[in-house]
Amino acid sequence: MATLVGKNIVLRALEPEDIDFLFSTENDMSFWEISGTQTPYSKYILQKYIRNSHQDIYEAKQYRFVICTTKNKPVGMIDLFDFNPQHKRVGVGILIKPNYQTKGYALEALEMIINYAFTYLNIHQIFTNITSNNLKSISLFEKLNFVKVGTKKDWIYSNNTFKDEILYQLIKNTNES
Repeated sequence: MATLVGKNIVLRALEPEDIDFLFSTENDMSFWEISGTQTPYSKYILQKYIRNSHQDIYEAKQYRFVICTTKNKPVGMIDLFDFNPQHKRVGVGILIKPNYQTKGYALEALEMIINYAFTYLNIHQIFTNITSNNLKSISLFEKLNFVKVGTKKDWIYSNNTFKDEILYQLIKNTNES
């Protein structure tokens, strides 16, 4: 898969040298709520994941991009998942490491992935799920015209509390084609 180049960031495939970044990110317990993770990952398992990450999105139904600065410093990841070419939809999830947040990386990465999905994957709609207390993500997705279409009540159980999860969609304007 080609590298996607923006003004301030690059979206690229996982590389073997990303192992330490991936290890620290996947094992950061503050992200486990959104990723559904319940146990730490070993470097061995993550190395196997990186080795298999070359699979085409049509084969794996998902693809993870590393979000890097133009100097190739990893700052986060953006995933396409539940890719369904028959129904022309795909999910998107984004994670920016805390020390790189509020620098515009998430907005630029999401804009790039929206363009990529609509243009190259011929997607009709992109969806995302956001916990109702994640105001930064809600603001980000709404800024890019994602529309709230439903709420899954008490969907996420974390820290002895149930949280609602909001479903957002961005449907391609068919008049643009």
